[in-house]
Amino acid sequence: RFCLPLVPASLPAMATGEEIAPALQDSWGDFWLFRFFVNAAGYASIVVPGFLLIQYFKRRNYLETGRGICFPVIKSCVFGSEVKSVHQDDGSLPLRAEPTESSTARQVFKLLFCAAGLQASYLTWGVLQERVMTRTYGATETDPGEKFKDSQFLVFMNRILAFTVAGLYCALTKQPRHGAPMYKYSFASLSNILSSWCQYEALKYISFPTQVLAKASKVIPVMMMGKLVSRKSYEYWEYLTAALISVGVSMFLLSSAPNRTVSTVTTFSGIVLLAGYIIFDSFTSNWQDALFTYKMSPVQMMFGVNVFSCLFTVGSLLEQGALLESLHFMARHSEFTAHAVLLSVCSACGQLFIFYTINQFGAAVFTIIMTLRQAFAILLSCLIYGHTVTVVGGLGIAVVFVALFLRVYARSRMKKRSKKLPPGETPVQKV
Repeated sequence: RFCLPLVPASLPAMATGEEIAPALQDSWGDFWLFRFFVNAAGYASIVVPGFLLIQYFKRRNYLETGRGICFPVIKSCVFGSEVKSVHQDDGSLPLRAEPTESSTARQVFKLLFCAAGLQASYLTWGVLQERVMTRTYGATETDPGEKFKDSQFLVFMNRILAFTVAGLYCALTKQPRHGAPMYKYSFASLSNILSSWCQYEALKYISFPTQVLAKASKVIPVMMMGKLVSRKSYEYWEYLTAALISVGVSMFLLSSAPNRTVSTVTTFSGIVLLAGYIIFDSFTSNWQDALFTYKMSPVQMMFGVNVFSCLFTVGSLLEQGALLESLHFMARHSEFTAHAVLLSVCSACGQLFIFYTINQFGAAVFTIIMTLRQAFAILLSCLIYGHTVTVVGGLGIAVVFVALFLRVYARSRMKKRSKKLPPGETPVQKV
């Protein structure tokens, strides 16, 4: 309560003639900054005792002295069962399947299948995400309806289904022997939860096209995190394309569209939430990259991260009493239930299509497909939800996607060149 009067001071003054966004009119308890700290406190109530237990077992040298029925579980969670691989490539991704004795038609069919699966999964996911976070449910002629407010519950829905799918996949298919200490997944899990929460929450303040372009600009913080976390170095073309992306995003954000509605006004809160999404997501990808030094498959990574994601989100929801409230909302609005379930299905299926596409065709083809998906997502959002884009904003979008395609092209050329290098000469590591 002491902090609540300080919250209005963090909001910038709106332009003359603009209303305060409806999401801010309900109550300060629904304000994103307050919700962020409440959620963080819920995660801390699980993380802090877990950290103390890990330190206790390590100080006791439990790996040598431990016995009993709990020993295998504690060993797996705290110590792991194998040492790291010397070469990161040993466990990062499964070897890409070579098209030996496979007809061109079969390869084309596989490529079309992967592209269609990725586009359908993530385009549907984007449309539903905007629908759930920006529109009301149960509206009638006399009742304006109500909006769903708890972004954390949507994160929980996505993670519980992804956890189930990854667990079934690991149980039904042969996987590498797992050796990483389980607690190390919690770092990527926390940052992944927070990035997803910021992504959902940002849609209350900014338009979906703005969010898509902001995701494209995360190349820059990913490179910065790569230097800090993984000590990576980069080529000049990577800095050049990152600068072009920044210019394109700036052109889009600074362009003004006539007759903008409140729902498409980019506010300070939306920018802060997008920055939070980019920072947390950049840490997630780099931490997962470091975890791949253990021998594991991407599906094992998906399973391990989602185990902790389910634990953190359900714990926080139960502590706040928000789980029952969200379930009651689902009971009142069957349309929301269908949207939330389909949103989770698209998210889980999309992750499986990612693994299959990279395994069959490599990261370059996957990146091209996903870059096209971002362009289609902006177009689809403008058509369905009526977002307007100025000429300058359209040029900014074009600059961003040209830079992304240049990045893919330069990366593929560097990979081909690295294969021709004489033995003992290694290329600069790329992101």
